[in-house]
Amino acid sequence: MKDRIESTILTNLIYNEEYLRKVLPHIEPDYFDNRIERVLFEEVSQFIAKYDKLPSQEIISIEIKNRTDLTQDEYSDALKIVSLLVPQEINQSWLLDSTEKWCKDRAIYLALMESIRIADGGDEKKSRDAIPTILQDALAVCFDNNVGHDYLEDYEERYDFYHQKEDKIPFDLEFFNKITKGGLPNKTLNIALAGTGVGKSLFMCHVASSVLLQGKNVLYITLEMAEEKIAERIDANLLNVNIQDIGDLPKQMFESKVTNLTKKTQGTLIIKEYPTAAAHEGHFRALLNELQLKRSFKPDIIFIDYLNICASSRYSKLGSVNSYSYIKSIAEELRGLACEAEVPIISATQTTRSGYSSSDVDLTDTSESFGLPATADLMFALISTEELEGLNQIMVKQLKNRYNDLSVFKRFVVGIDRAKMRLYDCEQSAQDDILDRGDEIEYNEDTPLKDKFAKLNF
Repeated sequence: MKDRIESTILTNLIYNEEYLRKVLPHIEPDYFDNRIERVLFEEVSQFIAKYDKLPSQEIISIEIKNRTDLTQDEYSDALKIVSLLVPQEINQSWLLDSTEKWCKDRAIYLALMESIRIADGGDEKKSRDAIPTILQDALAVCFDNNVGHDYLEDYEERYDFYHQKEDKIPFDLEFFNKITKGGLPNKTLNIALAGTGVGKSLFMCHVASSVLLQGKNVLYITLEMAEEKIAERIDANLLNVNIQDIGDLPKQMFESKVTNLTKKTQGTLIIKEYPTAAAHEGHFRALLNELQLKRSFKPDIIFIDYLNICASSRYSKLGSVNSYSYIKSIAEELRGLACEAEVPIISATQTTRSGYSSSDVDLTDTSESFGLPATADLMFALISTEELEGLNQIMVKQLKNRYNDLSVFKRFVVGIDRAKMRLYDCEQSAQDDILDRGDEIEYNEDTPLKDKFAKLNF
């Protein structure tokens, strides 16, 4: 007993308060293989949780005596172990390192045992898809002593944060870069609001194509159209071919275009289809783990087409939950996934019936749940009218923006080429009667793109 790390851990949980405060949140009862030691740890944990003080040997002995789940032999063994828990001088750094290593080893061992049981069909509640997550959680076990930001003590870290350049995914559309101050940050949920047929999927396919050309990894999850249909739209955009003509391309020409495209980017685009309303963030998380394990693929951005036809991992749509709570739950889960995966997520939602015919869509025109805009970091409407359609343009109206002042360029237009599933920047003259606020930007068609971006000051 004296030579085992478990004995040292239990001893210091009783006598070493500094040690206890650091390690107790990270130790699980199951880490103790010996049942009596597990019982002792449970008593120590319960006492600390209730009284916030160190228990004495006498207190632990009394609590053990009050338990009804121990045999007489187990009770005697427990009292004997308690009597051997005596304080001793020990190096604190070594103790913390050894305890952390023990926790990691035990977590991995238990995860492996659970994975084997699942693989053998011994767990009716979990499928084999849960194995990567179980192993990942075990490998992530570590002692993180950071419990928050001390406003007065951590001012240097805060100052460095203010001057740290945030990693963003830029658009290839100038005004989108302007309103987001240079692109989409990680750990964010960004929503396009539009009516049926206006261009939600076109917008997401265009942005996915532009991000791929930046050499980034893109994951496109579709719950509405088949994988091949999404790929066809991206083909039209990237291969510069009208979508209705793609099927008529000779194989050799199609192969040549794709080969040339491969030479232009180091990125990868994965398109994954799920049945409508059948997949939730748990499925998406399992997909990320599977892609990491099987393809060594980690996305830089995720597209989900689209939010309203996802499922919620917390609610059943067959239950009594209302649409407000259900859609808000999906939005919260997807934003949580964005934070966990450390990527921006772009998705879309439908307008209401009144919003579909409106030329001035507002947040209240969000279909099914006003809880969605409450959760999103960026939300904008895509608006199409007969006049705009005749000009091959689509209007963008900001509805919510956590990146910039909402009143700056609240409305603007972008060009749209539906045949090639592509968006493009309009000439400045197209914006003159639309921009609500912002400095005038003067440039002509001969102005280099980098200079256009520089004038936008992002």
